[in-house]
Amino acid sequence: MIRRYLVLAALVASLVTLALAPQSATAASPGQQTAKPASPADDPSGIYSFLREGEFVQFAVEGGKVSGYVSRFGDSDSDKGQFIDQFFDKAALVGDRLSFNTKTVHGVWYEFIGVITITPGKQPGQEDYRVIKGTLTQHATDAGNHDKATRRQVEFKSFPQDLSKP
Repeated sequence: MIRRYLVLAALVASLVTLALAPQSATAASPGQQTAKPASPADDPSGIYSFLREGEFVQFAVEGGKVSGYVSRFGDSDSDKGQFIDQFFDKAALVGDRLSFNTKTVHGVWYEFIGVITITPGKQPGQEDYRVIKGTLTQHATDAGNHDKATRRQVEFKSFPQDLSKP
């Protein structure tokens, strides 16, 4: 049941990203540059697991720019259990090194620095074909406007995808 919900959420998220892509491409900063992938199998764009089951991070590399967002469950009393989408404020992909900062939502934002790897024995399009490993820092602002940063090592695993689409 959760898997169906996750796939449905990922589909909706893909449609939202496609709808917003022309806006994000024009608003991207020069720091959001990357080389264009040679083929769809070389393109790391896609949906990856996030911290808990049902949460995900999605990013796309289009026209040399990186855009995306984190979709997660709220943790505070006012948003507990609700889906929260946090779009990237800044993002970059240089070679296999991915970094992003999300916009702040309900006093929380994320900072990530890591490397995209390929799982040996997996084929392009398979679940967990790509794994993004790195350091995720969650920043939370308290009532006194003080930032509390929590840092941890994470692995975000790719969802399966259909490479036959253009």
